Amino acid sequence: MGLIRLLFILISFAGLPALAHEFWIEPEQYQVETDKPLVASLRNGENFKGTSLGWFENRFTRFEIVLGDKIAPVDGRMGDTPALQTTAPSDEGLLVVLHETVPSRLTYREWEKFLKFAAHKDFRTAADFHAEMGWPQEGFRESYTRHAKALIAVGDGAGSDRAFGLRTEFVALTNPYEPGFDGVMRVQVNDDGTPRADAQVEVFERTPDGVVDVTLHRTDAKGQVGIPVNPGSEYLFDAVILRPNHDAGSEDKAPLWLTFWAALTFAVPAR
Repeated sequence: MGLIRLLFILISFAGLPALAHEFWIEPEQYQVETDKPLVASLRNGENFKGTSLGWFENRFTRFEIVLGDKIAPVDGRMGDTPALQTTAPSDEGLLVVLHETVPSRLTYREWEKFLKFAAHKDFRTAADFHAEMGWPQEGFRESYTRHAKALIAVGDGAGSDRAFGLRTEFVALTNPYEPGFDGVMRVQVNDDGTPRADAQVEVFERTPDGVVDVTLHRTDAKGQVGIPVNPGSEYLFDAVILRPNHDAGSEDKAPLWLTFWAALTFAVPAR
């Protein structure tokens, strides 16, 4: 391995944040023609701005592109950035990019940071549960995984999303690229295949001039929510599960909390 490539890889790892923030798939273009370059970054950051992460096979359990019934793995070389560099299929339709990471761990050295995270992601009973368990307020660990999807129109972009069995995932119930799209993006949030009722969905909208607006929404009893979206804007939907690790006592220094992050990115064509 060349010195420059090795240095690049080390920098990529060094750029990973110390605490978990949003993770998403960001295509260079959300609408591409058949047989043309298809490029997308894996990003980690806040407020819809983040570092582009490289292609590292040992950091994901699933990285695929799907068009209709055809599923293909995303191939790459260690350190490739952007992580997805391929050619769009010859067939038109709605293409879905899937990515699931291996578990990562972080250590909370300050209780206030955990409280802030739990409040931000709407887990109101987490602090009380933590105290009832007698868990320490400093130096405890969390394990987290990412479960991201992106919707890209190839040609006409016709078609529909579906559940792909991600540990947690957004399922788009409407297609923003179809001509009849009514301006309301309807999604379902799943937890291990089961709809998540009354779940918080954080929505990041990036307008064509780069301004990011953040709003909060909640799913209904069926785990679904309809969110108004605007032509020309790009969107990141984020939903997090925070769950105590009931096996924490069986492993030395085991994480006390488990988090599963679902993300969905797409754009609404300018009309």
